[in-house]
Amino acid sequence: MGRTSTAQERLLDAACELLHDRGYSAVGVAEICARADVRKGSFYHFFASKRALTLAAVDAHWAVQQKAWRAVLGDAGQPPLERLRQLLEAQAAAQRADKAAGGSVRGCLLGNLALELSGQEREIQARLAAIFDEQAALVLGVLAEAAETEAVAADAETARAVVAHLEGAVLLAKLADDPAGLDGLWPAVRRLVRAD
Repeated sequence: MGRTSTAQERLLDAACELLHDRGYSAVGVAEICARADVRKGSFYHFFASKRALTLAAVDAHWAVQQKAWRAVLGDAGQPPLERLRQLLEAQAAAQRADKAAGGSVRGCLLGNLALELSGQEREIQARLAAIFDEQAALVLGVLAEAAETEAVAADAETARAVVAHLEGAVLLAKLADDPAGLDGLWPAVRRLVRAD
């Protein structure tokens, strides 16, 4: 039985890290290969281009995040708005941990790429837009559940506003290189979703 190669996974991991650290334009295939310890020829066995690798890295990153979002938002043992609070606090905690581990707030990989590639790389932009739509749909599910017993705005616009507020707060924390800017995230979102 032959040995299973981990080259594709290493390329995805390296791409996620480098794209998160420095962005799309500043990272080349050679650097990704060097970080992953994969020969450049092997890169093209798995991915047709840096764009294709980036799309795969975005999907891999979101797959992990989506699982976490679903676990928190789908916990029927907690009231709906408590689940939303826990999700937002987990996102803030991730930025604090990132700063503690690496010395800076790197922000959200998906948000960073969306900003950097605005007006370029349409295929990546379309995938990022679809992911933000998925996030809004998850938030909408929780808001709809909360609206059964509370005065909560449970519509697509409010759900998108929650995602936009989260992304914006993370962006400002990155700009200031200070995760303390995320401390008021839940109170602001709580005010945003109130229907009364």
